[in-house]
Amino acid sequence: MIRNARLLPAFLFLFGLLAAHAQDGSVFRDIDPELRRLIDSTPAFDNHAHPVLAPPADATDRNFDALPVDNMAPQTDPVAWRADNPQLPAAWMALWGFKGDAPLDAKSMADLQAARARVKQREQSNHPAWVLKQAGIGTMIANRVAMGTGIEPPQFRWVPYIDALLFPLDNSALAAATPDRAQFFPLEDRVRARYLDAAGLKAIPATLDDYLRLVVTPTLERHKQQGAVAEKFELAYLRSFDIGDPSRTDAASVYAKGAVAGPPDAASYKLLQDFLFRFIAQECGRLGLAVHLHAMSGGGSYFGIAGGNPLLLEPLFNDVRLRNTRFVLLHGGWPFVREAGALLQKPNVYLDISQQALTFPPRTLAGWLREWLETYPDKVLFGTDGYPFSDSMGWEEATWMASHNARDALALALTGMIRDGEISRERAAAIANLVLHGNAEALYGMR
Repeated sequence: MIRNARLLPAFLFLFGLLAAHAQDGSVFRDIDPELRRLIDSTPAFDNHAHPVLAPPADATDRNFDALPVDNMAPQTDPVAWRADNPQLPAAWMALWGFKGDAPLDAKSMADLQAARARVKQREQSNHPAWVLKQAGIGTMIANRVAMGTGIEPPQFRWVPYIDALLFPLDNSALAAATPDRAQFFPLEDRVRARYLDAAGLKAIPATLDDYLRLVVTPTLERHKQQGAVAEKFELAYLRSFDIGDPSRTDAASVYAKGAVAGPPDAASYKLLQDFLFRFIAQECGRLGLAVHLHAMSGGGSYFGIAGGNPLLLEPLFNDVRLRNTRFVLLHGGWPFVREAGALLQKPNVYLDISQQALTFPPRTLAGWLREWLETYPDKVLFGTDGYPFSDSMGWEEATWMASHNARDALALALTGMIRDGEISRERAAAIANLVLHGNAEALYGMR
């Protein structure tokens, strides 16, 4: 379905860049050349990204994330997110035909913006699809509040956000916890208001039963009808992965009191959130929607790293009521990469390499990617997390660079497995196709 011969020129261009890189004396000379050709010529299924609408809507688009990270208190950015990332010039040249050295001065930045504008003017509503072609991506899952012009199926598939329905009560106490959450919870309140409006409501119902019946289930069903393939939780930005299993009766009591009173105490509110998470996950299983979980440290200087340990989710994955729900750990769980990999033994758990493919050099990523492929090759998904990070690195550059790095890492990992006698070249090719597109196609029923 996603193997598209029209993408071949972009692949050949990408391969040419990589081949020139190898002739330059880079570490990638040790990649098996036959495997290299296969990986570079295969359209990828990007499991997670944040594409921006086509021009002119791109100038005002904020629906690329429910919790945009561009206004948070500064963190120490990884090298790959900085304006002097040494990969940026190659991306600028490949996408815009712009030649410049990173970081850009004010004049060069203006020249880059002009080069971008020329391409966007040429491509118009086709611009997002054109970006995918340059990056060798056949299908991209768009993690957005809403879809729109240029971000359309079948090339783009939708994953909306559902965290807002976990926090139906007064969130002022939660917002006061950190400066980041002071920004995040008003944004979640806005998304929840959007869902209430779609349900024909101005406020939450008085009882938990009515909230589930009138708001939660209809929202999930509406998303499914509108083409969603999964629901996304950014839970790790808002609280810990420690999700208990309270009774419906106890959750209903907390909801009823909180619907008419002020903010509930933290322990009681967590109990309601835990119940709602399991209810939503179970409904996703019923509807055939996967559950995506942000599972990587960051961003933001107040992100709770310890609370994002994916092992905290193990009781959830073991819940017999949720075995029909497929969970995807986005970004591979870093820094808990081995913990995330171990969770792949759960029949309903998958992971992707989105964001890792941008943040880490291919050789580093190849290390834990190889370990995952040696154990659970049918559970690992390709991904970029293409995102509008900055003026220097828009979603286009992020997608291009992450796709480039992911292919390098996959080729390095599989070449090592071939040369160590673990797998044949034929088996390596089969695994490459699984990671690049086959696993995602099977997960979402798109074969």
